[in-house]
Amino acid sequence: MTAELMTGTDLAAEIVAQSAARAKALQEKAGVQPCLATVLVGDDPASATYVRMKQNRSKKAGIASRSVVLPAETTTGELVAEIHKLSSDPAVHGILLQHPVPAQIDERAAFEAIDPAKDVDGVTMRSFAAMAFGDPGFRSATPGGIMRLLEAYDVPITGAHAVVIGRSPILGKPVGMLLLASNATVTYTHSRTLGLPEIVRTADIVVAAVGKPNFVRGDWLKPGAVVVDAGYNEGNIGDVHFEDAAQVARLITPVPGGVGPMTIALLLEQAVDAAEAQAG
Repeated sequence: MTAELMTGTDLAAEIVAQSAARAKALQEKAGVQPCLATVLVGDDPASATYVRMKQNRSKKAGIASRSVVLPAETTTGELVAEIHKLSSDPAVHGILLQHPVPAQIDERAAFEAIDPAKDVDGVTMRSFAAMAFGDPGFRSATPGGIMRLLEAYDVPITGAHAVVIGRSPILGKPVGMLLLASNATVTYTHSRTLGLPEIVRTADIVVAAVGKPNFVRGDWLKPGAVVVDAGYNEGNIGDVHFEDAAQVARLITPVPGGVGPMTIALLLEQAVDAAEAQAG
């Protein structure tokens, strides 16, 4: 068996094109151009590259960019103050804090400084609660992108056993909540879970979000499983050993070109959602 690739590139392009059309319509109808503010602390090259990529994609989608770059020694209080300024600025509709932030900063405090109405990356506790309770609100961008990808490839979720490997508050935990809301039976695991390969082997859907390159092996998988690799490690390597897993899975996302494009597409779509809501 060789798995079919579950790529996000074309679907993401569709979502971005639809978002661009909505952004144009909003500007023509209400004179409002959606604006996404990005906040970067420090000079980490990978983070700077991600921010530039998001700004470039925003421009192509007709979304204005606001860039705030702060020095690496910025304190939590200084970062929170900057985010509060953006939250209170009516010209800014969405706020993205590029993470991780430097070690001296309380990342959760910084996330919570984002106005929930502008939390287009779905990182606040309010957004997590909305995902958990099925209330209106913004999805965490990567989990939201994963759900759209599963829907696009007609993956049966109702009644399926989904195993999430990872427990971060902006990826592992929310993707489990979204799968549960779609009637999957969800098992949360992580790198310290005892008997992890045996648990993963029971999964119809595997979401790998543990941040360890080539962590999930092919012999961990149930034949015919759907494998979503949400990991991105140095050298364009995911959390799943792709060559091994592709011999066992039915569907598998590549790295790059799988989950990554969907994350940015959902971020831009939600920026337009926010602008429309704020424009009334």
